[in-house]
Amino acid sequence: MAEPGTAEPLLQTAVAARGLPDFKQSVKLKYVKLGYHHLISHGAYLLLVPLPGLVAAHLCTFTLRDLADLWQHMQYNLVSVLICSSLLVVAATAYFLTRPRPVYLVDFACYKPEEESRCSRARFMSCSESLGTFTPENIKFQRRIVERSGLGEDTYLAEALITIPPNPSMANARKEAEMVMFGALDELFAKTGVKPKEIGVLVVNCSLFNPTPSLSAMVINHYKLRGNVVSYNLGGMGCSAGLISVDLAKDLLQAYPGTYAVVISMENTTLNWYYGNDRSMLVSNCIFRMGGAAILLSNRRGDRRRAKYQLVHTVRTHCAADDRCYGCVTQREDGDGKVGVSLSKDLMAVAGEALKTNITTLGPLVLPMSEQLLFFATLAARKVLKRKVKPYIPDFKLAFEHFCIHAGGRAVLDELEKNLQLSEWHMEPSRMTLHRFGNTSSSSLWYELAYTEAKGRIKKGDRTWQIAFGSGFKCNSAVWRALRTVSPAKEKDFRNPWMDDIHRYPVTVPKVSAI
Repeated sequence: MAEPGTAEPLLQTAVAARGLPDFKQSVKLKYVKLGYHHLISHGAYLLLVPLPGLVAAHLCTFTLRDLADLWQHMQYNLVSVLICSSLLVVAATAYFLTRPRPVYLVDFACYKPEEESRCSRARFMSCSESLGTFTPENIKFQRRIVERSGLGEDTYLAEALITIPPNPSMANARKEAEMVMFGALDELFAKTGVKPKEIGVLVVNCSLFNPTPSLSAMVINHYKLRGNVVSYNLGGMGCSAGLISVDLAKDLLQAYPGTYAVVISMENTTLNWYYGNDRSMLVSNCIFRMGGAAILLSNRRGDRRRAKYQLVHTVRTHCAADDRCYGCVTQREDGDGKVGVSLSKDLMAVAGEALKTNITTLGPLVLPMSEQLLFFATLAARKVLKRKVKPYIPDFKLAFEHFCIHAGGRAVLDELEKNLQLSEWHMEPSRMTLHRFGNTSSSSLWYELAYTEAKGRIKKGDRTWQIAFGSGFKCNSAVWRALRTVSPAKEKDFRNPWMDDIHRYPVTVPKVSAI
C-alpha cells in the first residue's frame, strides 16, 4: 500500500454524522479570483471573436470606386503590401502554433469481472466471519456498515480474497491487475479499432499496488507497445487519481501532435485487505470493490467525427499544504502491527472545504453569466456593503446536463445532493454505480458515465461534470462536451458493463437493508 487510496469509501459511514460543511456559509474570494484567472488565461481568444464581424462591416461600406482606388494604391506601394502580408502570415502562424490542441475522448471501456468474482453481501460477511481475525463486536460492526452502505448483491472482489482461506499473495495481486487492465484494454481496442502500436502516451494510475516492474510496464510488455511510448505510472494518489491522469494526458497531448493517449484507472484489492480490529480501518473492507477502466484520448482533428466527447476543462485542487488536510487519511499500522488506512475526525470537513474550493474555481469557467451576476451581487453585498445576506449558491444544473460524482459512499452522495441542490435523476448514475459495483476508486466515474450512456441520456452538445476527491487531500474536476448522441443500440455489440441488466435500474436503495 502506498498512499491511503482506499480511504475514500470510508467517507460513507464512519463519519457520516459530521456531514459536509454547508457551502452557503462561506466563500473564499481568492478562489473566485482563481476561477476568473483560468477564464482569462484560457479564454483570451474570445477577444478576437468580434474582429471578423468588424472587418466584414467595414468592407460592406466599400464601393467599386473605393476598391479600384485601393488596387491602384497597392500597385504603387509594394513595400506596404509585403509588410501587411508578412504580418498576416506571422499572426496566423503564431495563432495556429500557440492555440491549444483539442483533446477528444474517442471511447472508453469499463472492466466487468467474471461471475466467480461476484461477491454478495452475505458472501462478504461469510468470508469475514470465517477468517477468525475479527472480534464478534467488529463482525457486527461490519454487518451494520454493509447493511447501510448502499451496495447491492452483485459487486465483485478479487478471487484471492473470497476463497477460504484467502491467499493475498503478490502473484495473485499481479493476476488481478492483469485481469482488470487487459480486460478493459481489449474491449477498448475492439471498440475503437486502434492498434496498440499507435499509442503514443500511456498513463496508469493505481493507488495501493505499485509493483516492480510497474503496471505501465506490464501493459507495454503485454501489448508490445512501441519503444518511444511516453509512459507514466501514478501511485498513492487516491480515488481522484483518474482525473489527474486525464489532466496529465491532456498536457502531454499538447506536446505530442497527432497522438493517441491511453489512460488506465484501477485499484487492486488483493494485497490491501485489512485484517485487524481498528474500526477506523475496517470500513474500506466493506465498501471497496474490484474494477477498472481504460480511456482513449486523441489530439488528431480527424478523430473529432467519431469521438464521443471533447475535454473542455480540468480543475485540480490540492490541500496537502495544510497539515490537517494532509493527515486526515493516513495509512499506518494498528496496535497489532496490521496495516490499514485510518480516518481523522476532520475528514468530512476537509472533503467539504476541498470540494468548495474546486467548484468555486470551476464556476467562472462554466456557469452562465446570469448565475455569475447573482453570485457576485450577493458577494458584494456581504463583503463591501456588510449586509447580512446569505451567499447565493449558483445552480450548476444550468451549466451541466449530467453529473458523475465519485461513488465514495452513500453519506457523501447524500451531502453533495443537498449542497449542490441536485435531483435524484442527477444523482442516479452515482448511486446506481455504488449499488451495482461498489466503490471502485478512481474508475467509478467511468462506470457512472457508462450508466448514463446505457440509459440513452447522452445527446449531442450535452455537458458532463466528473468530480472526484481523494487522499492528500485532493478534489479534481473534468468537464466533457458530447460531440454526438450516444445510442445504446449501437453499443450493444460491445461490453458496456451495464448492458446485461440496465433494464433493472434504477432500483430503490433503502436506508437499511438487512442481510
